[in-house]
This record gives sequence, structure tokens and C-alpha cells, in this order.
Amino acid sequence: MSESRIEWWLASLGLTIVWARLRVREAGTAEVFDSDGNTLAYDSEDSARAALMDAEFVSWDGLDEEDALERGFSLSQVAPPDADDDASLRDRMVLTLGARA
Repeated sequence: MSESRIEWWLASLGLTIVWARLRVREAGTAEVFDSDGNTLAYDSEDSARAALMDAEFVSWDGLDEEDALERGFSLSQVAPPDADDDASLRDRMVLTLGARA
């Protein structure tokens, strides 16, 4: 089994956070698991990142508290979703917050 690196990306729409998981494979290809449960394949990490940015997603690792507050939440309020498998993860890819930070 080949090694891969996982990155989480998010888009915010009002009080809703939509997650996307970017998986970069050892061979340099990439795939994005989206909130609809689709896995989209890309020929490179760069093309996958470009697609995410075109869809107004930002890297979770690149956010600081000020950026998060501008998007309507605090970093202490949210964390990337976690599940044992993609089927379970799909239900956790959209988060609705109760109130703005």
C-alpha cells in the first residue's frame, strides 16, 4: 500500500463550514473527497489545490485565528471531521455552527 499525505480544506458559507479532504499520493497524483461523498482524481497536487482554491476553499493548516474569525468562527470551535471510513465521513463533511464567533 502506498503512502499518502492528507490535508484538510474548508469553505465557509455563513454559519456553514464545508470540508474537503485532499489526499496526495506518493506518486504525485491527488484526490479530493468532497462533501457529496465524491472522490475526484487529479493528475497532480497542484491541480487539486487549484481546483479547491477555484471553489473558494482554504487550507485548514493555513488558517490563523484572525482568518477564522473573519469567516465567522473560532479555531477552537471546529476541527476537521474524523471517521473510520469515507461512508461515515461523508455525513460529517458539512458543519453548521450555532452562532457566529
